[in-house]
Amino acid sequence: MAILDVQHIEKHFGDTSVLKDISFSLEEGQALSIIGSSGSGKTTLLRCLNFLETPDQGVISVRGKTLFDAADPDTRREADIRKKRLHFGLVFQSFNLFPQYTALENVTLARKLMAKTEKTGESEDAILADGRALLEKMGLADRMENYPHQLSGGQQQRVAIARALAKRPKLLLCDEPTGALDDQTGKQILSLLQAQSRAGGMTVVIITHNSALTAMADRVIRVKSGQIAGVRINEHPTPVEQIEW
Repeated sequence: MAILDVQHIEKHFGDTSVLKDISFSLEEGQALSIIGSSGSGKTTLLRCLNFLETPDQGVISVRGKTLFDAADPDTRREADIRKKRLHFGLVFQSFNLFPQYTALENVTLARKLMAKTEKTGESEDAILADGRALLEKMGLADRMENYPHQLSGGQQQRVAIARALAKRPKLLLCDEPTGALDDQTGKQILSLLQAQSRAGGMTVVIITHNSALTAMADRVIRVKSGQIAGVRINEHPTPVEQIEW
C-alpha cells in the first residue's frame, strides 16, 4: 500500500489554472524530487499536500486513509485541518521560524503541543533532549539559545529542517531545503535526510531547482505549466555524498 497517494489534483486561482490533473503515489521510505521552473506549480502542489491550500479537485490519501476528497464535504472541514497536518513535516523555503523563540524552542514547540493536546505521554525533558540532539546533527550545538535574528540564513534553514524532523513525520515535505545553504552544508543536511528516509521509513518529497538532487531520489517528477511533464524512476539512487553539485 502506498504511504502517499495523490489523484487528479487541480488548483485554480481565479481564472488561472495552476495545477492540472496531478497524480502520483509513493511507498514508505522513498524519496521524490519534484523539479520545474519558477511558476510551474511546484510550491502550490506542496502547499496542497499540507493543506495550506485547498485543492479544487482531487483526492489525497495517506496509508490508505482519505485525508481530502474535493467531492466529499466531510473531508474539507477547517476544524480537521490541523490534525491532517500532523501526518506531514514541512520545511518552508522562507524558514518561517517564530522570532520570539530560541532555536531550541522553535524545534521543540510542536512536539510539546502534540504531547499536551494529543496526550502522547512524552515528557518535556525527553522532547528537549531530542531537540538538542537534532540541532547538534545540524551543526548548531552552540546556537541552541540564539533567536532567529541572531542566526544566518543557512543556520535558520537548518533550524527549520530540525523542527520538521522533530515531529518524527512519516512524510517530510521540503521546499528548496538547501536553497540557503552552501554546498558542503547542503550535502550534510541532505545526507541526513536520506539516512532518515532509509533507516526510519520516512518518505521525503523535495521541491528543487537543483537538478543534481534528482540523483538521490527514487522517483523524479518534472512539472511544467501545472502538469506532470515527465516521470523518471531511479532503481539505484545515488548517496548524497557522491553527488557532484
